[in-house]
Amino acid sequence: MSRKSGKRELIEWVILIAVAGTLYFTGYHTEVIGFVQRLVLSTGIIKPDTEPDASTQANYNFELVNAAGRVVAFEEFKGKTVFINFWATWCPPCVAEMPDIHDLYEKTGDQVAFVMISLDDDRNKALRYIQNKEFDFPVYFVNGYLPQVYESSSIPSTYVISSKGNIVTKREGMAKYDTESFREFLLKL
Repeated sequence: MSRKSGKRELIEWVILIAVAGTLYFTGYHTEVIGFVQRLVLSTGIIKPDTEPDASTQANYNFELVNAAGRVVAFEEFKGKTVFINFWATWCPPCVAEMPDIHDLYEKTGDQVAFVMISLDDDRNKALRYIQNKEFDFPVYFVNGYLPQVYESSSIPSTYVISSKGNIVTKREGMAKYDTESFREFLLKL
């Protein structure tokens, strides 16, 4: 290796580290990683399951807090088809799938209850994020206890509850939800 190519390689590494450090310390790394993952989602290769499995009973015995600070009993959603998504602003896959979920909400939100549950410690940060992105689906925060049936080791995690009270699908990780097949799946429940 010549001295010139070694120096060039060192400069390239310094630039790469500087860019990565800048993205990390400014907080933009989540957006950048989310953007790359959104490109992957746009291919349609990561899809949710549309074969209902009604073997798990939903648990409605917990409370949420909505964006306005009002306590909402999850029982208010009993008898409705519910799309629940656990997400956080610091989660790149969550950021990646949010625009797609918002598109799904705009097409089915009058027939399906959307419960977007932020796991951010700072509620205001989550609300600012939603406002800045101009998402208008309802955002909630867990108020105390969360039933074990909704516990997951990863986020995003998404659950669909049928109007009969069964969890018919569960997805850990991101997916492309705004597809014709998934919309049909939701609207048939």
